[in-house]
Amino acid sequence: MNFEKPDYRNEKFNIASYLPYMADLMPHKRAVIFPAGRDKAGRVAYTHLTFSQLNEECDRYADGLNKYGIGKGVKTLLMVRPSLEFIALAFALFKTGAVPILIDPGMGIFNVLKCVAGVGPEAVIAVPEVHAAKSILRWYFKSVKYSVTVGKNWFWRGLTLDKIKRHGRAPFECAETLAKDPAAILFTSGSTGPAKGVLYEHRMFGAQVELLKEAYKFEENETELPGFPLFALFNVALGMSCVIPDMDPTRPAQVDPSKIVEGILNQGVTNTFGSPAIWNRVADYCNEKNIKLNSIKRILIAGAPVSGELIGRVKKMLPETADVHTPYGATESLPLCNICGNDILKKGWPETKKGAGILVGRPVKPNAVKIIKIIDGPVEKLDESIILKPGEIGEIIASGPIVTKEYFCNPKATAAAKIKDGNGFWHRMGDAGYIDEAGDLWFCGRKDHRVETAEGRVYFSVKCEAVFNNHPDVFRSALAGQGKRPRQTPVIFIEPRPGKFPQNETQKERFIKELFEISKKSELTAAIDRILFIEKMPVDVRHNAKIFREKLSDIASGSAL
Repeated sequence: MNFEKPDYRNEKFNIASYLPYMADLMPHKRAVIFPAGRDKAGRVAYTHLTFSQLNEECDRYADGLNKYGIGKGVKTLLMVRPSLEFIALAFALFKTGAVPILIDPGMGIFNVLKCVAGVGPEAVIAVPEVHAAKSILRWYFKSVKYSVTVGKNWFWRGLTLDKIKRHGRAPFECAETLAKDPAAILFTSGSTGPAKGVLYEHRMFGAQVELLKEAYKFEENETELPGFPLFALFNVALGMSCVIPDMDPTRPAQVDPSKIVEGILNQGVTNTFGSPAIWNRVADYCNEKNIKLNSIKRILIAGAPVSGELIGRVKKMLPETADVHTPYGATESLPLCNICGNDILKKGWPETKKGAGILVGRPVKPNAVKIIKIIDGPVEKLDESIILKPGEIGEIIASGPIVTKEYFCNPKATAAAKIKDGNGFWHRMGDAGYIDEAGDLWFCGRKDHRVETAEGRVYFSVKCEAVFNNHPDVFRSALAGQGKRPRQTPVIFIEPRPGKFPQNETQKERFIKELFEISKKSELTAAIDRILFIEKMPVDVRHNAKIFREKLSDIASGSAL
């Protein structure tokens, strides 16, 4: 059977249509590769599904779930560890027309429960631990009608995934959905405010697939190792083999770099995606052991600001033909902009160290970005009077086919984040930045992390921190505001490199003196007079890299210990 190539621009479109298309195009190519264990010699034993096998597995799940009642429009909480089953189930739900709900378990059980109660799933497909919580904390799951355990039932009865598969039949005809129909609800990490459910339409996922392919020139003969589980779904749609990494995706900063390297070398991985926390550890490991990842064509690093220093260390472990990319975006809009490591090192990083912000490149076509005045409340419609000129710092707004329209059942958050513009709209990124004369976008930090003083001075986190980061013993720094805007005092927190934390007052005073010698030379930081040391910065749960400056502000103001 010849399947027509999926096109998200059509009126009728389902993101799952990429799977049967790829299964028809290259049935015997490995789609998903999973490290199942080790043999007696300690070598990794892998299991896999080809595109044909994955499509058949997916069809059986889809048919079984549909017979059970999990069909078109059914909101379904999917909480399964990265595995062959996770990818097959995600595409099975897309095929039935159900709406999978994905929540990062790393945000903590009570935050997860808040998200569950807010979104009201009708079905839960999850590992036994989640069903155990559902049995005990029933109020949060009161909307649930259908339950499927991925694994064995513990102290409850009900369907398991094995039973669903046994009752399912292949082939399964994909549900007819419109491109504008809901496809999934993906929750933000909650690292920049309360976690919100981002409503994705089928066409938005389709646009992401096409823009990723265009921006990074992905080819169907490639193999990807994604450090973020959701990216595995894009691999399938792109026709790339996906190697599931041996890591806990909720704790990327604790990743064992040897296992990431092992997966890359064993499978000839050509592309990999992960947060700065992952690549900081992998780069140190490879450079210390003089390991070259010769199969790699490109590495994508995202989730938090990426330093030129990290890019330089990552490039040392790659062949000369490979490069690093730092896509810019958010759950609501990815990929929005892109820039390669070579351009950052040549143009961006020298200016970043002086406090210019972080160069994030230009929009991936047909996306567009603008800069508007910093406004803390909702903006009803886009007006020329609030659009800033090149070089002026304001809030970054974005539009394009990958930009989502709303938060699920959260009109207040939607009104705060979206701006009407004729028949279209713009998404407020919540980031401060500017567009330079050449048309490149620079990131200056989160809008809500700015510090405003009684004298009318405004400090932006990334710009100020870059100056202090020039000290060789500083691992990272963070700007925080003592007090409330617009009468704040700027405070800089310093996390020293390992072994460099001051052990007594003399060392502390010397360290502070050296920092002031650097900061007083810059107009950006000359008026900052308070420095505090911290053993480890509080960071987000998803990428373990975004700093919780709100917690630092509480410490600076004396309301937290």
